[in-house]
Amino acid sequence: MDAQISPITDFSKLLFLQKKTAVAWRTSTATERLDKLKELKNWISKNQTLIQQALWDDFKKPSAEADLSEIFPVTSEITHAIKHLKSWMEPAKASMPMPMFGTGAYIQFEPKGCALIISPWNYPFNLAIGPLVSALAAGCPVILKPSELTPNTSALIAQMISELFKPEEVAVCVGGVEVSQELLSLPFDHIFFTGSPKVGKIVMENAAKHLTSVTLELGGKSPTIVTSSADIADAAKKIAFGKFVNCGQTCIAPDYILVHESKKDQLIAELVLAIRDMYDPQHRGIEKSPDLARIVDLRHFSRLQSCLDDAVEKGAKVVFGGNILEDELYIEPTLLTEINPEMEIAAEEIFGPILPIITYQDIQEAIDYVNRNPKPLALYIFDSSGHTKEVLGKTSSGNAVVNDCVLHFLHNNLPFGGIGNSGLGKSHGYYGFLAFSHEKGVLKQRIGFNNATLLRPPYGLKTKKIIDSLIKWF
Repeated sequence: MDAQISPITDFSKLLFLQKKTAVAWRTSTATERLDKLKELKNWISKNQTLIQQALWDDFKKPSAEADLSEIFPVTSEITHAIKHLKSWMEPAKASMPMPMFGTGAYIQFEPKGCALIISPWNYPFNLAIGPLVSALAAGCPVILKPSELTPNTSALIAQMISELFKPEEVAVCVGGVEVSQELLSLPFDHIFFTGSPKVGKIVMENAAKHLTSVTLELGGKSPTIVTSSADIADAAKKIAFGKFVNCGQTCIAPDYILVHESKKDQLIAELVLAIRDMYDPQHRGIEKSPDLARIVDLRHFSRLQSCLDDAVEKGAKVVFGGNILEDELYIEPTLLTEINPEMEIAAEEIFGPILPIITYQDIQEAIDYVNRNPKPLALYIFDSSGHTKEVLGKTSSGNAVVNDCVLHFLHNNLPFGGIGNSGLGKSHGYYGFLAFSHEKGVLKQRIGFNNATLLRPPYGLKTKKIIDSLIKWF
């Protein structure tokens, strides 16, 4: 990898050049867009080991996990877009209501224009390039701002983009918060941000100054409900994977468990078995596992350590894990019980390998607990009875999964995104294409006499009767 890439510093000039590209790309064909997507996929395929190495260097992400959670979601997204882009770009016919008799109407999809993508550190390749795929499919030039907390992956992304695109098409701007702030001050046509609700509010505030549309992929405390009818052994394996993949640094990771009190002990025992099976099958110690990533930096490590200490000081019980190695940024997968509302861990998104377990007596109690908190990005329920429909009907979340965790992110035909505090707008597949597209309604009227002719002034008795009929019957 060539590390000598000159950083872009004149963001206003860059956006000016991309504005010209946006006008030119407004009439881009499916073939032209597909060529860009194919080149992107080819680069990823040829440089898979470089991507794996960058992720390992940033926070010791195992290569298999890099393939599964960083590379596959992107290549799958590209493959899906390549297969369906031509049909997505076709004008969509709009049905004719009776008052519009004689007209024709359709929806034309045009690129929104210049897009800013601000991506996070927890899945630094996936969550940067995934939205880029959607933007390119929609025909939008992009300025991409990757996270400064994963410098090796960000540098690799910059190298990749410089090899595939001209700066006026796609450009990478590296740096810290000051770079994001300067970019957010510019008049983009769309902003796609992935990060925390706190920063999402700042993004939305800046976007409002230019009336820029936004897609906000945020987070929150995603609950996992385990009912008395659930298959506990099956649930434990799935929850453990969903929680501890990427060392818990996942926006859709199970944040806490609400388990029926009759299944608490069994669930804890099965979770312990599942954790050991994944990360310590040879009984050498989880800290020696090559399959568990590390916390991204000391600041986030200290935050998690403080959160764990606060919980224990306020009465939480560590029933598994709790071991910490600061020099390795290692926090052992940890299970907590005896949680109360005064604990930081009960109020803030954990974003790490700490899993609180809370009991409930009846399903309405669990539903009420979820509804007392802001709407989460995901909700998981493990159930074999009739509680699933009740939970999904009485709670609100960005997405929901029944009898599994996190896999919905990989489903190309599902919209992915939050609601309220957990996000705004949707992404992935067709919904990602829509996020970067303007749906322009087009109506075609016949020349000469038509229905609307009867509604023009002067408003005589005949015209008024026609209007009255419209109100009464349509």
